[in-house]
Amino acid sequence: MTGAPSLAVVGGGVIGLSVARRAAQEGWSVRVHRSPQTGASWVAGGMLAPHSEAWPGEEELLRIGLESLELWRAQGPGSYLDGLPPSVVTARESLVVAVDRADAADLRTVVDWLAEQGHPVEPTTAARDIEPLLAQGIRHGFTASTELSVDNRAVVAALTEHCERLGVTWAGPVSDLSDVHADLRVVANGVDAPSLWPGLDIRPVKGEVLRLRWRRGCMPVPQRVIRARVHGRHVYLVPRADGVVVGATQYEHGRDTAPTVSGVRDLLDDACEVMPALGEYELAECAAGLRPMTPDNLPIVGRLDDTTLVAAGHGRSGFLLAPWTAEHIAAELKARVAV
Repeated sequence: MTGAPSLAVVGGGVIGLSVARRAAQEGWSVRVHRSPQTGASWVAGGMLAPHSEAWPGEEELLRIGLESLELWRAQGPGSYLDGLPPSVVTARESLVVAVDRADAADLRTVVDWLAEQGHPVEPTTAARDIEPLLAQGIRHGFTASTELSVDNRAVVAALTEHCERLGVTWAGPVSDLSDVHADLRVVANGVDAPSLWPGLDIRPVKGEVLRLRWRRGCMPVPQRVIRARVHGRHVYLVPRADGVVVGATQYEHGRDTAPTVSGVRDLLDDACEVMPALGEYELAECAAGLRPMTPDNLPIVGRLDDTTLVAAGHGRSGFLLAPWTAEHIAAELKARVAV
């Protein structure tokens, strides 16, 4: 190639922006095609939690999640957080707890499996000593001290700003890849990826998320991510500067993004069963997004043909895997330039 090679990224969420920024850092002339509507990145909880979300049978997802977490935790010039404000990180530890005996048995399964994989976590039978705001009776759990959480909306805003400083340009969404003109193209538009490349096995999975705002006189916001199993259901509480993000339901309902009464009720019930003090917070927002899920829960990242790459299908791990994805696409771009 002569001159700066051009790259078109279709998708303006955390994955598309991370890929665009990394390519611009490598000297590519980058254009991002994005929709004016908010997507899954706007609704996400922002947990970077490969241990907390681990489950037997998902060894590969755990492996790449841990690789990506290290990229999030790296410091200095060229790191993923370089150019982003430190305030995007909202917590630096996760506490995973169980409400009843069956939930505790599930946690023990995860703890034992992680130990077998060479990634031990710290089990506890005194969870309230770690987080006093937990409900009485919650004792069993484990801590994941290396996990983080980020403010998803602040990350997207900061990535957008950093892209602009690097010279990335913006364009509207596209419905056909033949309308995208560049040396290389990256399909990174989440649940819409199959519309651009039929055959990508990605389906939308709905997830409802709540935002609870701290009010004067309420108990303080927890300092770590709290994940819980509540009678077989999963709930997470993620700190923000002004409150807590509570999520998330998960079910397949097409492309419906309307929060339902039953979904919101279950989240509130479970959140308050884990941390009763949240009942005094303000219910500030109810939203739903569409996770781009694959059959094996692994993202689809790599080359589709000589001019097209894909970075999609990240499911519930979009924010966690954003740095890993950006590095893998960057490696493909370097290989292309070397040809």
